[in-house]
Amino acid sequence: MIEILSRSALSTVQDHGRRGQRRFGVGTAGAMDQVALVVGNHLLENPAGAAGIEIPVFPFRVRFLQDLDFALTGADSGAQLDGKPILPWWTRRAYAGQILTLGGAGLRAGARCYLLLAGGVDVPSVLGSRSTQLRGQFGGHHGRALVQGDVLRSGTLNPPVTQPGTRRAGQTDTGFGVVPPELSLPAKEFFDSVDSGPNPATPMRVLPAAEYRDFDKASVEAFWSAEWKISAQSDRYGYRLAGPALARRQPTETRSHGIIPGVIQVPHSGQPIIQMRDAQPTGGYPKIGTVIEADLWRLGQAPAGSRIRFVPTSYEGAVAALETVEAYLDKVGRMIALYRQLLV
Repeated sequence: MIEILSRSALSTVQDHGRRGQRRFGVGTAGAMDQVALVVGNHLLENPAGAAGIEIPVFPFRVRFLQDLDFALTGADSGAQLDGKPILPWWTRRAYAGQILTLGGAGLRAGARCYLLLAGGVDVPSVLGSRSTQLRGQFGGHHGRALVQGDVLRSGTLNPPVTQPGTRRAGQTDTGFGVVPPELSLPAKEFFDSVDSGPNPATPMRVLPAAEYRDFDKASVEAFWSAEWKISAQSDRYGYRLAGPALARRQPTETRSHGIIPGVIQVPHSGQPIIQMRDAQPTGGYPKIGTVIEADLWRLGQAPAGSRIRFVPTSYEGAVAALETVEAYLDKVGRMIALYRQLLV
């Protein structure tokens, strides 16, 4: 059990998201960085999709109301437990009364940090998920962002110890961690022409979408060659990009159609919008491409003001990329399980 001490907004309870509900007009929601969510749950021996807290704004502080194992993944938040530093992508034990602070002096690499609890965050499941859907005001903790004074319970999937001050099998006071996925799954492994400068644009693999051929030649060339800045008007619903204006060969009306996270739409302004986890299930703007599922975790950690660029791929390439991510997550899970056995 933990108590939220911070006044910072926008932190929400998220899990793997709602699947199979879009035909009813319900969006996916879920963690923007699914890799961080799954790795954090592996560190705690939780089910891969157990709910955690997604934290995009620092500082963020919580008080532990009982002895509890926790994990931190995603952005490096300069975390401290009672003033003592904690490494990112790490799990350890907290004792009743201790305070976890995110947003210290450490480097912040990424846009979102994830706090996972042993057993998962215990909130009601709505339509098959514990994720917060802010626009619909349901799921998560009362359908809203967390506020100061909220108390969240850990689940019973992997309950904490009942005797204060004792250890659960396979856990230590100092804890243990994993290598961040951006090092194990670096962009350079997948692209031949990644920028080599000090702050390169992050490449995202993209499949051409239904209206791709409707855009004029100059726009198509700009789409692939330009660096796109993620504007400040970006959130869990969508990333608005700033760059060359894209234009269709001739203006036509498009009926609303189904869209999913990763779809890149082009409104009348010509500035693309990438639909993210809280995107509505339908939209009428023409689609020029779709960021593949395997790169959405990387996109979810791209902060406002950073730059991305698009790299074309094929369906076969998209499938292979997803298999690579899944193989990485499976390997992490197996290695953590083996390490815990050695600690017992």
